[in-house]
Amino acid sequence: GAALGQSSSRGECERVPFAMPLRLDIKRKLSSRSDRVKSVDLHPAEPWVLAAMYNGHCFLWNYNTQALVKSFEVSDQPVRAGKFVARKQWILVGSDDMQIRVYNYNTMEKVKVFEAHSDYIRCIAVHPSQPLVLSSSDDMTIRLWDWDKAWANTMTFEGHSHYVMMVAFNPKDTNTFASASLDRTIKVWGLATLQPHFTLEGHEKGVNCVEYFAGGDRPYLVSGADDNSIKVWDYQTKQCVQTLEGHTHNVASVCCHPELPIILSGSEDGTVRVWHANTFRLEHTLNYAYERCWSIAALKGTNNVALGYDEGTVCIQLGNEEPIASMDASGKIILARHNEISVVDIRKTEAADGERLAVASKELDVCEIYPQWLSHNSNGRFAVVTGDGEYIIYTALAWRKKSFGSALDFVWALDSGEYAVREGPTVVKLFKNFKETRTFKPPFSSDAIYGGALLGVRSGEVTFFFDWAECRLVRRVDVTPKEVKWSESGELVCLVCEESIFLLRYKREVAAAAFERGDAVGEEGVDDAFELVHEISEQVRTCIWVGECLLYTSISGRLNYTVGGEVVTLQHLDRPLYIVGYVPKENRVYLVDRDYSIVSYQLLLSVLEYQTAVVRRDFGAANSILSTVPLSEHNRIARFLEAQGFKEEALAVATDPEHQFELAITLGKLRRAHEITVSQPSEARWKQLGDLALVSSELALAEECLVRAADLPGLLLLYSSTGHAEGMEKLAALAKLKGKLNIAFIASFLRGQAGECLELLLGAGRAPEAAFFARTYAPSEMSRMVNLWKESMRAVNPKAADSIADPADYPNLFDGLEHALLAEQWLAQHSLADADAALYPEHVSDNESDLIEHMKLLALQSEQEPEQPDADAIMADYSEAQAAMAAEQEAAEAAE
Repeated sequence: GAALGQSSSRGECERVPFAMPLRLDIKRKLSSRSDRVKSVDLHPAEPWVLAAMYNGHCFLWNYNTQALVKSFEVSDQPVRAGKFVARKQWILVGSDDMQIRVYNYNTMEKVKVFEAHSDYIRCIAVHPSQPLVLSSSDDMTIRLWDWDKAWANTMTFEGHSHYVMMVAFNPKDTNTFASASLDRTIKVWGLATLQPHFTLEGHEKGVNCVEYFAGGDRPYLVSGADDNSIKVWDYQTKQCVQTLEGHTHNVASVCCHPELPIILSGSEDGTVRVWHANTFRLEHTLNYAYERCWSIAALKGTNNVALGYDEGTVCIQLGNEEPIASMDASGKIILARHNEISVVDIRKTEAADGERLAVASKELDVCEIYPQWLSHNSNGRFAVVTGDGEYIIYTALAWRKKSFGSALDFVWALDSGEYAVREGPTVVKLFKNFKETRTFKPPFSSDAIYGGALLGVRSGEVTFFFDWAECRLVRRVDVTPKEVKWSESGELVCLVCEESIFLLRYKREVAAAAFERGDAVGEEGVDDAFELVHEISEQVRTCIWVGECLLYTSISGRLNYTVGGEVVTLQHLDRPLYIVGYVPKENRVYLVDRDYSIVSYQLLLSVLEYQTAVVRRDFGAANSILSTVPLSEHNRIARFLEAQGFKEEALAVATDPEHQFELAITLGKLRRAHEITVSQPSEARWKQLGDLALVSSELALAEECLVRAADLPGLLLLYSSTGHAEGMEKLAALAKLKGKLNIAFIASFLRGQAGECLELLLGAGRAPEAAFFARTYAPSEMSRMVNLWKESMRAVNPKAADSIADPADYPNLFDGLEHALLAEQWLAQHSLADADAALYPEHVSDNESDLIEHMKLLALQSEQEPEQPDADAIMADYSEAQAAMAAEQEAAEAAE
């Protein structure tokens, strides 16, 4: 054990195997109860699982939403085989009525039905590229069908002496296939000949299932039988390589996972067993209490597995679908796919944002362990691969083995030569320069460890941080992070939890001072060693630090970065992407998808540095950086400054006129807003500025803005409030021109232009209203208005028109008409005098004047005196009397 991890003098080392388990997270995605499921299949593009059932029906489930997408009845006999043919949008099913049926799964149209065998159909296999289908049956034959030839039976393979339970194409050589039979044999066939190439014998009872290894270069196939065993065969040497034992009943189905190094076997004992495909060790036993397992299906490109049972269908996800990749600072990306390690050099590659990089990968190695994690150390000189409970450290440049060992977890420190491994729940070992320096035994059971400036150890729902030098407790944090990411300076740390992320600041000097003073450190650690900077309630997929800026992708499909508590969305993503690194020289962040395609997006380092300086309130440094920021990015900076509360600085930086205007309005800089609006005019902007100018009593500016905005209600308010006679008359003309007749009417009325008011009413087809208006304000026009009203009414109701009285014909019906005409005549001779609005308080009593009463008084005096009275004198006397009465009333109120 002490020698583990030490390198040889040549820089390479020999590896010895360790009996550590394959770490597979298993997540159930679908559990649907139904009748007995005899066959399951997964769609390669849609999240669908097909379940063919013993009761003659088929169900199509969405395993992401647990919804039943489609269900249809195939036959009144059991359906034992069902397959997707995605390139044709088909579902193929074979049943005990000896027929194969073809359905279009979009329209559910039955494309083809034909009798395929003379006994029950057990299995259907679809060729991966050609229009060919194999079917096997209890009639002991295997038949080949060509759908391009109207489903002609092009070949019939005979040779088995009992039911043929399953057939499977060889993915490495699709011109060959294997068959499993209850005659206890497996036969391997070719599409070019009717005779089997060879027969594999070894099972003691009938063979129910057969499957080829999908990945790697091993020429293996796997079979399961009624003798409760699974056998692994080398079809080149025709030898049995391994027998896997553990099931207690017939093995009904086997599956070699196309992505993971595992073999799955389903049995009538109700369990599904997971075996390591390299060591053939039993890794997991799954029992979902759905009784007997009849079928297993896996899908290339995903970690999803479908299981068919007596009591329904289950879908699970094994392991993690995240791509395994790591990038050094220079731009070289190491990728681990299955057991293959390759490198991609993205330097000097050019691509638009979001486009896949057209760059070829170069194979480095075929790893002896199945990689489940890959990471460079801080200086990029070394990279570690972990998996199968082991780790191997490589030199990044030449990809030579440098060290190895046993580890459930492996983490790098910020110091490039330090790392730690968790060998078990109670043992954590620390290394420096590939030599063990300390064995740390936490006083609790550890579930995971985290690297960085401090060594993190998680136990249950609590995480403890220790210093690397002496493993002293720095701080306890009551969270359960999936991942811990430290900034390069070791000052900031991000704790990535299930529903949110926490950004903490590590106060190194506080912890160091506590240790130097010899303070007693309790279970909580050093007080104030960490300070919460920010919490973001978002599910984060991956993240990295770029300086003091955290860049991350979210589950909701966004590429964001946060600095100073402000979250900025850089890009919306159309699929799950995983950050592998940031290259400052290129000003680009690089991401990889599940297919290992690499894409990049621009993110200017100068922008991040400027924002970081602002957060630190170092405006001197920020201003010096600003000159290096392209003009196209100034708006983003302005938004950031605004969010930080620096609106003056944001206005100085912003280049977007809309944003400039918003900032100027917020700051109350009306003249600046006016300049912006003159250069980029818009009606809404003029109106907003005009309203604000009114509130600020900037009346000249308000008038200009309201005129430019054609804000007629606003102008009416302004002119009526300020007593602007000329403006009111212009407003009346403008409103009439724009068809705003209400405003035109009010403006004309306030100017005493009764004739204009009448014409507006007539123009609007309001002759009745015009007649009533004339009765009050223009009695001399009343007869004309009434006649116009009668003409318009006569076209609709002649009787009603005749009932309207004309004052010219019936003056006796219009009380006071004579005095009203005299008042109109007097007003015509005494035009209104324009006055400032400030003089209104001196003339407030004028509103109490009653011209009709004046005219009556005038008429009364003319009857008593022989001479013609002076109307002006009478009006003056009346006004004096009114003023005296008002004064008396005020005195009385004061006395009260």
